[in-house]
Amino acid sequence: MKPDIENMKLRVQETLDELFVAHLIPFALTAYKVNADGPGEYIVPFYDSRINSISVSWKGDESFKEAVRAAVLDRIRRMRSPLKGL
Repeated sequence: MKPDIENMKLRVQETLDELFVAHLIPFALTAYKVNADGPGEYIVPFYDSRINSISVSWKGDESFKEAVRAAVLDRIRRMRSPLKGL
C-alpha cells in the first residue's frame, strides 16, 4: 500500500508549527515535501541553511505526528550539541 504523502506533508507541517508555537524549536520550518526512503522511512527536506532535512522512522502502530516530533526534537538537539573531539 502506497503512503498518502500529501496528508503526511500536512501532518509534518502541523507538527512543525506546534513545536514552533510552543518554543520547542528556535525557528519556523516549512515542509515542502515528504520523500519515502524505504518501508517506514521518510526524509523531509527543508529549504533552510540551519537544518537541511530530518529523517523520520515510522512504525504503523505509532502516531506519525509523534514520530515527526521526536525526529525534529532530536535533530534540534544534535544541532545545538557541541562538536566532540574538536
